[in-house]
Amino acid sequence: MVKKKAKKKTPTKPRKTAVKKVARKKALKKASPKKKTAKNKSAVSKVRKKAAPKINLLKKSLLVKPGPPAGTVPSVEEPVSQEEAIGVITHYYSHIGVAVAQLNKGSLKIGDTIHVKGHSTDFTQTVDSMEYEHQHIDQAGAGQIIGLKVNDHTREHDIVYRVK
Repeated sequence: MVKKKAKKKTPTKPRKTAVKKVARKKALKKASPKKKTAKNKSAVSKVRKKAAPKINLLKKSLLVKPGPPAGTVPSVEEPVSQEEAIGVITHYYSHIGVAVAQLNKGSLKIGDTIHVKGHSTDFTQTVDSMEYEHQHIDQAGAGQIIGLKVNDHTREHDIVYRVK
């Protein structure tokens, strides 16, 4: 019988792990180039003390908004007494000049004067044409969604006021 020779195992190189890399980075961070001397620290603190009040004053002046003196109640902008908010514009068809308005309260008749006001919209006109479900109507009440022929461009969320 012939004996087989056993192969010698060669030692394998250990794998580099992420832990070793992190440890190296931490070691590099800990080794600072030079420590500040007491002389340098006092100079830095003096500079910081001088600059700090200026920065704080700037921040305070930016945060404080001009307004009425303390203790007074600011006046609330009241709507015009001659106008009543009756609805909101929900859509505008620019190619035919029609605005879709949802009436929330009150009523609207042909011949009434309306004021449409929004972020960049502000015009007044008389109601000439009004439709509900593609049918011409003379009067609309609260809860209806109507189409209004308008003279100017309107936008969604514009408020419709009826001028008394």
